[in-house]
Parts: sequence; structure tokens; C-alpha cells
Amino acid sequence: MVHCHLARMKGERKMRIADVVREKGLSRTTVTLLYKETAQRVDLEALDKLCELFGRGISERLERATPTANKF
Repeated sequence: MVHCHLARMKGERKMRIADVVREKGLSRTTVTLLYKETAQRVDLEALDKLCELFGRGISERLERATPTANKF
């Protein structure tokens, strides 16, 4: 599973979803899905705009979580 750190980064800058949408011209749906970590796929242009907005690279925005071993 991939985790998106948009919520943390947005909070650090005291931004709302509407602020991100307005500043980068992204759809509210895209930003909300990333914020809630429910997006099934992400457009590379959207990721690029978020990296530009927060001044961070992809590796700081997305993290691949290692699956836990099934105990059964």
C-alpha cells in the first residue's frame, strides 16, 4: 500500500484543501482523494504540481508501506 503525506504537509503549512486546489489548479476530487489516502491512481502532472507547491520531491510525498505478515 502507498501512503500519501499530503495531510501532514498541508497541515504544516496551515493550508486547506481549497487552498491547494486554488493555488495549483487541481481538481478538488484529486486533492481530496490524496488527502484521505483513497486514490486508486494519480496523474503524474498532479504529483508534479504538489511537489512544486510544497517544495519537496515525490519520495517525501509518497511512501510505500511494507505489508504486515499474515499471522494465520
